Amino acid sequence: MVLLNGAGDLVEEFLKELAATDGDDALLDLCRRCNLHGTPMVFAGDEGRYYHFRKRIAQKFDISFHEVFITGSAKLGFSPHKRKADVALISSALYERIMSFIHDYQMQLRENRKAVSSRELSDYHLFLEYGAIGWMRPDLLPTSFRGHDLKRDWFDFFDSISHGKSEVGNFKVTAGAFKSYSHLERYTVSGLRALKSSLQVGALNAAAN
Repeated sequence: MVLLNGAGDLVEEFLKELAATDGDDALLDLCRRCNLHGTPMVFAGDEGRYYHFRKRIAQKFDISFHEVFITGSAKLGFSPHKRKADVALISSALYERIMSFIHDYQMQLRENRKAVSSRELSDYHLFLEYGAIGWMRPDLLPTSFRGHDLKRDWFDFFDSISHGKSEVGNFKVTAGAFKSYSHLERYTVSGLRALKSSLQVGALNAAAN
């Protein structure tokens, strides 16, 4: 469990509240209130840094300031995974820009004009799977992807604002593009549902022992 300073009580409170949720409406409410709404914990007490961080990302991708969201440990103050600031770009325009590159690439595959390795093809199919639920993950684009400059530029930019090189501090900044806010909500709720299930399994195992 990765924690920000003084976040131990937050973890316990959040997990207790998650375990107590009853039904999809309660889970969606928890998602909105804790995972998406409000100022991320990493920017607590400093709205100015939060503003400038979102602004620089919005300008880079030519999207609205209000289409940039911060999730992950930087939002909650803790994470069961790595110390990351996950950026969700909620823009149908950006989503469609990426899809326009994918269209050409898919046509080349369809017409056997593009040779790809089995590993690349596996990653690409996973990319399409995420795309089907409204989330574009550039990290899964094949290295042979025709618009590889898009992929390289994406990672160069987020590397340039990671690990103490921007307002977010010593976090690795990663990002994905969502087609709409609704798609982000549904994806986040799915993650919470899986975490809740694991808590229930853990509780049953503890009781059995």
